[in-house]
Amino acid sequence: MLSKICLNKRLIFLPLLYIIFFLSNLYAIENKIILKINNEIVTSLDIKNEIQYLKALNPGIKNLSKEKIDLIGKNSLIREKIKKNEILKYVKEIKIEKKILDKLINNRYSKLDLSTKDQFLEYLKANQVDISVIEEKISIEAVWNQLIYSKFSSKVKINENSLKKKIEEANDKQKKSYLLSEIFFKISDKNILDGKYHEIKSDILENGFESAALTYSISDSSEIGGKLEWIEENSLNQTIKENLSTLEKDSFTKPIFTQNGYLILKIRDIKFTQVQYDEESQLKKLINYETNQQLNQYSNNYFNKIEKDIIINEF
Repeated sequence: MLSKICLNKRLIFLPLLYIIFFLSNLYAIENKIILKINNEIVTSLDIKNEIQYLKALNPGIKNLSKEKIDLIGKNSLIREKIKKNEILKYVKEIKIEKKILDKLINNRYSKLDLSTKDQFLEYLKANQVDISVIEEKISIEAVWNQLIYSKFSSKVKINENSLKKKIEEANDKQKKSYLLSEIFFKISDKNILDGKYHEIKSDILENGFESAALTYSISDSSEIGGKLEWIEENSLNQTIKENLSTLEKDSFTKPIFTQNGYLILKIRDIKFTQVQYDEESQLKKLINYETNQQLNQYSNNYFNKIEKDIIINEF
């Protein structure tokens, strides 16, 4: 009897070994090393998780080809890891205050037309994304912005007299505001601008502006499809104002030259309000907007600089 029991145990044990061996090999096949960023390995599972996150924030990319989605996921992950690597040269831990984190999470889910955090948690659960992933990514971006501010805020130049003049001219008039999305890109040679714009425009018309932003934009807004907050026309520079003034809702500009690259803007909505500005509070708003614009330029330039020193090996 004992020998039969031992035999039966072996018969049960062998298939279990086989199953474990099969599953481990299957996992190894699926979770391959795709990249090495300096000394950090990026696997196919890492990219799969990044794609899942991007799909949750930008449902429109689900309509893209698998190859294009994979490329978007890979580039997004590379950008994040380069930033994280740079941040950790200056801090031991990437962490922000809870109240700031909560505010930034609120901003994130409001862009998805969700009104509460509970709704956001349910949405993430349905899209197989854990809130901890969102918290980590938001924290990386927030600490990156703090790093940029500490390095470059002293270089920001604000012409308050010019801003005050804008406020005076706009007072007692109807205020126009735009809800915009952006694609910010760079090119190595001005002669290829027309071809690059044709490529981006074709992608916009075929797959939508948000998907094109994920593919082509190097701005931090790219991971949410290039979406920006409401911006008052009065706070925009003259060149951007002129490019937007002739456009209607759901249309987009041709590339607008800026100091650091080219900008394509889409008008998601337009609104008009009759206002009497409080000059002091409006001046603060314009100063904040102009400061953020300049810091974004420094951020892009700094990222491009450190990216050149990063060794990326693809397998």
